[in-house]
Amino acid sequence: MLDPVEVQVIIVLGLLSLFAVIEFVRGGFFPREADREDNKLDLAVLVMFPIVSGGVGLAAAALCNEFIPEYRGLLADWPWWAMIGTLLIADDLTQYLWHRLSHTSVMWPLHRAHHSASYMSVRIVYRNNALYYALMPGLWLSGLLVFLGFGWVYIGYIFVKLSVIIGAHCNWRWDEALYRIPALRPLMWLVERTISTPATHHAHHALSESDGVGHYSGNFGNLLFLWDVLFGTAVITRKFPPAYGLLDDRSYGHEKWYVQLLYPFLRSKRQASALAIPPGRPPQ
Repeated sequence: MLDPVEVQVIIVLGLLSLFAVIEFVRGGFFPREADREDNKLDLAVLVMFPIVSGGVGLAAAALCNEFIPEYRGLLADWPWWAMIGTLLIADDLTQYLWHRLSHTSVMWPLHRAHHSASYMSVRIVYRNNALYYALMPGLWLSGLLVFLGFGWVYIGYIFVKLSVIIGAHCNWRWDEALYRIPALRPLMWLVERTISTPATHHAHHALSESDGVGHYSGNFGNLLFLWDVLFGTAVITRKFPPAYGLLDDRSYGHEKWYVQLLYPFLRSKRQASALAIPPGRPPQ
């Protein structure tokens, strides 16, 4: 029988593959905006993310076994709804806060790679600096909760969360047609304020906020867009920005893929770079 960790790997690969096939069939998996640095970075992330996230999971388990071995499975008798509520706080809310913090000058270099893509795609879901994930509080807390007995409930939670997140990054705008159906307007009003959708998350990746659609200074939610609604960072237009990416890349050229992935161990020599010394600022 498969253990929860093995099932989680299958879920991640399965969902990524499903949305990748959808993009491929629709002609969006190889966007014309992607250059060599993009292609190299997107491939490198496929190797980096499972290594780093898996390493965090193993490290969290090792620390728990070392310091609190008697607490293994302590919360396994909790009802599923209590576990889900705890995960929404310990994983999803902390990721909202982590994401929001990553748009400040101190953290921006670790998140910049995610916004350097001039396209939306399943390819960029995990496109971040390696340290962005190695230091992510939600991954460490999830490892603790799995140790405490959340294992199989966590699997169900992560299936739903990844379905939403990957769907929000995918260039298949699954919500766009639904907005035009009058009978679904009340439902979609609720959906777009509860979970991340392509419309709200694509706006976060916009090249500019001057078009009235882009909102990279908000819409930070991952699974729940509700956090943005509650904390005042939500903008909902039901429209999609005309362009994605970063203005400094258009002015000075794309950063090298390995610098984006491994800063501060590798640093940029490009002009006006957030990945140099001293680092630059996030988009204003």
